[in-house]
Amino acid sequence: MMNMITRRTFLYTLAAPALLAAEPHLTFPRRPRERLSVTSWPFRSVLTGPTATMDLQQFPAVIRERFGIVNINPLASHFKDDTPQYIADFGAAVAKAGSHIVDLGLGGGAFFDPDAAVREKGIAYGRKWIDIASQLGAPSVRQHVTRTRDYPADVALAAQSLGALAEYGAKRNIVVNLENDSPVSEDPFFLVAVIEKVNSPYLRALPDMGNSLQPNDDAARNEKAVRAMFGHVFNVCHVKDAIVNQATGKVYRVDLARMFAIAEQSHFKGYFTMEPDVHGDPFEATQKLIAATLTYLK
Repeated sequence: MMNMITRRTFLYTLAAPALLAAEPHLTFPRRPRERLSVTSWPFRSVLTGPTATMDLQQFPAVIRERFGIVNINPLASHFKDDTPQYIADFGAAVAKAGSHIVDLGLGGGAFFDPDAAVREKGIAYGRKWIDIASQLGAPSVRQHVTRTRDYPADVALAAQSLGALAEYGAKRNIVVNLENDSPVSEDPFFLVAVIEKVNSPYLRALPDMGNSLQPNDDAARNEKAVRAMFGHVFNVCHVKDAIVNQATGKVYRVDLARMFAIAEQSHFKGYFTMEPDVHGDPFEATQKLIAATLTYLK
């Protein structure tokens, strides 16, 4: 088994120069409001399940009408289905609203599972949604990294799997973003180690300003984590002003002034996606976060 992994890693290393030869390129807007986007995650109760009152196809127009924002960050889990017709209809709805997808949020893949078949399943899922992102005109996908069993996080296995996914994305000019989210499988310093090992411009970081406060409300560690993620960012980050610990219900407050200072120090030119940790009206929470964000953007 070890020989097979080593050989695959070696073959990927040979392919790496081809990836490095071409880098993704985007022209970002400069006006503060034009740099804002809204993710569908806070609106999950409105978009899915028994309390749903809106289909994702309505989301682009609603966000533009309510907030005057044309950039959106939909999640794959909020698509009613992934048939070609539904994807085409959603793309038409985005165009009709005059909106723009800045990132497509994907579900998880067990990219460092010891079982190669499990890892391959995650890669196949990512490839499928990279194709959909390309169809919708999204420049990137946010790929979650999950752990389905109790085994240690493995940088080498994750790099092997996500390197293959980044190579697929490079062929379609789609960046694969990794977000600091789950404290174990998406620890920010683990993700940075994976990104650096793969060393592809098509595998990048998506900094979340609040997620790394968990599980212990450690503001110093969160700041260090966000700074590390911004060191490998490409096109988008997630803005939160607070996060709720799901185990205890305690609310951890995000120092937005420090977070935006880090973004500026990192020369980040991309999109700030509104992602309030909602336990109430998502429209009210999003509007509040928009107002706060605009006070920090010049």
